[in-house]
Amino acid sequence: MKTNPNRRKKGTSELLKSLGPRKVFREGARKFMASFDGSKLSFEYDALIRARSEKDVQTTLRLANRYRIPVTTRGAGTSLTGSASPVNGGWVLDTSRMKRILIRKEKSMAIAQPGAVIGVLQKKAEEEGLFYPPDPSSLKYCTVGGNIACNAGGMRCAKYGVTRDFVVALEGFLPNGEKVTWGGEYKKFATGYNVRDLWIGSEGTLGVITNAVLKLLPKPELTWTSVAAFSSEKRALRAVRSMLKSGLTPSILEYLDQESVYCAEEIAGIRPFKKVGGKPLLLIEFDGSASELRRAKWSVKKWADDWALAFKAARDENEADNLWEVRRKCSGAMFALGEDKLNEDIVVPLESQLKLSDEIKRLRNIWKLPMPTFGHAADGNFHVNIMFDRADSGESSRAEGAVNDLMRTVVRLGGTISGEHGIGLAKSPFLRIARSEAEIAAMLAIKNALDPQGILNPGKVFYPYEVWDETPISVPLPWDKKPILKES
Repeated sequence: MKTNPNRRKKGTSELLKSLGPRKVFREGARKFMASFDGSKLSFEYDALIRARSEKDVQTTLRLANRYRIPVTTRGAGTSLTGSASPVNGGWVLDTSRMKRILIRKEKSMAIAQPGAVIGVLQKKAEEEGLFYPPDPSSLKYCTVGGNIACNAGGMRCAKYGVTRDFVVALEGFLPNGEKVTWGGEYKKFATGYNVRDLWIGSEGTLGVITNAVLKLLPKPELTWTSVAAFSSEKRALRAVRSMLKSGLTPSILEYLDQESVYCAEEIAGIRPFKKVGGKPLLLIEFDGSASELRRAKWSVKKWADDWALAFKAARDENEADNLWEVRRKCSGAMFALGEDKLNEDIVVPLESQLKLSDEIKRLRNIWKLPMPTFGHAADGNFHVNIMFDRADSGESSRAEGAVNDLMRTVVRLGGTISGEHGIGLAKSPFLRIARSEAEIAAMLAIKNALDPQGILNPGKVFYPYEVWDETPISVPLPWDKKPILKES
């Protein structure tokens, strides 16, 4: 279905008349800043709507549906795959101003609007003695709506699960502007289809969220942090399996390979061990009651004696914060290895982690590019960072080849192409190797049933299966820009 320019112009004029110039922007810096997300993929579009209420969202969708205008919903725009970039123009619906949070302590639930920032939600929950576990690295900026749209994860997923595990109910609008509620503020719900879970992870292609009911847990009494160094990457990954097989359940178990550690130590100057440098690391955190942590400490120290070259435990919160510096600084320091970065969040089963380590070494040798890798070892979600110089055509070509090779390798190992970033634009060309034709057809049938006009985030996820205007889109691979300012 093609977008008629006159129809689009008329629809935008009516939108401006309905919502006013304080909510609708057709030019200027605000509009430009919403033309791209964390993937740095920027596209021209007609109007930015900064919604402040459900009525604003409903009005936008009703007009978009009437005039068949594409709508891309966004929160903070932290997506790394182009999910929030308006590839087919039209309108961008910004819900970041809808940020109300209400903590229902007696129900252990939070009611949050889509623009609520995850870090703020966590703080408000903790003030009531409660705990919201999902913790994406962008938690100081990313929003509830965006987290639900991409089913975001974070470091605590191995013990607590991902965003989907904490969504009790959703409220919002179908693409035609009709209001719907999937579930409610109760723990049991068996009334009709579970459409709530279809919206989670759909990247804004099936509906627009205006309220979410989220499950909260009791705040852990204590946390305990430690770090261990290993003689090789394979030994570190074997140690992961050993820990998990023993019945230990860390809240966080982060892996850094040798290239990542090099970036943290040599570039950022963060050294967890004075005598043992340049070795792969595991950062470990446990939470729970005092008695639970006593048992965990004894078991972890015994495990470290059997597996690690060196081991260090934090004695207080300050020391724990210092240990985490190696994880926080390694990503930014990677730009010493290349001007640009392709950050791929792949997932492999626990039993395939050793093979993945071998395959990443193979990819480095074949494509002649640094590929520092770190990630959430307890759930198999690793971030493979392909470093290259975009200005160098040879390196850019090799980086693209490396991504293709990596995706096929991950699927061959029984894994999948995204654990928490979503598909968006960047990974849509690889959907066919990750999902079968029957699975893709089923998902498209759902998309077509809920959004028959195809107005919500067209051109995402299913590309090259679903392309607006019936014209193939040339989607460049996104990259992380080298930071302009150095970290202090």
